[in-house]
Amino acid sequence: MRCETAREALSARIDGEPEPVPPETTDRHLTTCAGCRSYYANAQRLRRRMTVRSAPDVPDLTEVLLDRIPAPTGERWGTRIALALVAIAQLTLSAAQLFGVATGMPGMSGAMVGHLSHETTAWNAAIGLGLLWAALRPRAAIGQLPVLSGFVLVLAALSTADVVSGAVTAGRLASHGLVLAGLALLFVVRRRHTAGDGHPGTADSLRPGEHVDAGSSAAEPAAERHRPQRRRRRPTGHRRAA
Repeated sequence: MRCETAREALSARIDGEPEPVPPETTDRHLTTCAGCRSYYANAQRLRRRMTVRSAPDVPDLTEVLLDRIPAPTGERWGTRIALALVAIAQLTLSAAQLFGVATGMPGMSGAMVGHLSHETTAWNAAIGLGLLWAALRPRAAIGQLPVLSGFVLVLAALSTADVVSGAVTAGRLASHGLVLAGLALLFVVRRRHTAGDGHPGTADSLRPGEHVDAGSSAAEPAAERHRPQRRRRRPTGHRRAA
């Protein structure tokens, strides 16, 4: 066997292709030809070098990722507990009105007083339940803020007019302090909950001086990430074959 034929067969063997001659013939030639043995060894070494590469060095990002993890939820329980206490106080106020405690609305009597008492009782109970739910589920705070903010704004204007005309007592005005406290705590709970929802690893969570590789998903523009996918339209001229 000539060396050219043997080396062609060895090259096919390394590539996993059929050899042009029987393998036994090539093996017998290798036992007698030092040049072909050296060629075969070098070819195998080159093959391994091209197919098996060492893993690239990866920087240790443990500290960076740990710094971007939101703070434990336990650190935000103080405000939520305070909101729950205000909610319980608001529910207590509605229960007191329900069982006949004076509402502080002078100058009214009869069925009208009873109906207004029921309205305020229901409203105070609704506020208390809403605040309690926001304390348990902070995501619900954002839905209550517009309603409660509007109520406090209108209530402040009407209460000012009632104070000027003497149509409201100091005790009645003091009961509105729970609503004001609940509104303030709603803002705090919502803000802290939103701040704790940041997703680590996104471009928005990077600190000054940090960067993200251009090939990562964090570097993609927000418009590209949130762009709606277009639905493919079916061909209008398509007909089922007979």
